[in-house]
Amino acid sequence: MSSVPEWLNAAIVPPARHAGLVIASLGSERGFGRGGFQLTSPAFAAGEELDPCFTADEEDAVAPPLEWTAPPPGTQEMVIIVEDGSSAGAEPACHWLVWGLPGQKGKLLEGEVPPRVGKNSLGNSEWMLPDLPDEETHHFVFQLFALDLPLTLMPGAKRADLLAEMEGHVIASTALVAPYTRSQEDEDDWDESEDDD
Repeated sequence: MSSVPEWLNAAIVPPARHAGLVIASLGSERGFGRGGFQLTSPAFAAGEELDPCFTADEEDAVAPPLEWTAPPPGTQEMVIIVEDGSSAGAEPACHWLVWGLPGQKGKLLEGEVPPRVGKNSLGNSEWMLPDLPDEETHHFVFQLFALDLPLTLMPGAKRADLLAEMEGHVIASTALVAPYTRSQEDEDDWDESEDDD
């Protein structure tokens, strides 16, 4: 797929940007937001800047909190995938792979360890902290999928393994986009803290 589907760009704000996003291939216009299915965060609104406390620009940073509405009937399991829609390459940088979530309304608290986590782009099974060049804005796409069967993947699986298991089983999806720009001030703060060590 060389471009983002029109329905996806129309559905999320800001637009999806990267054609390699999981939702661009496994999601569908019919299934997006099906039955009012929605992903939100108490920490930021759709299109609102991600707080530095969820990025590499602050010490003790953690994954942001997320909440979702009830998925369509027949949902057996939920999957969260967070990718950098502004990254280069055929595949976007993968920041979080989460599955094993019950097929019902739910949430993840700030910094909460999910039931099952796969390997991010750095090969770690955790939230990969956004770490950007100065003054460059990236758009982080939080994608939520409702599946019609429970996954058998063990924790630590790779992105490709998760996608293969999800293929043909996504009955609904939704997404939430949060841009983030690292300011020069953030770098100055880090330099000062390193000087103190």
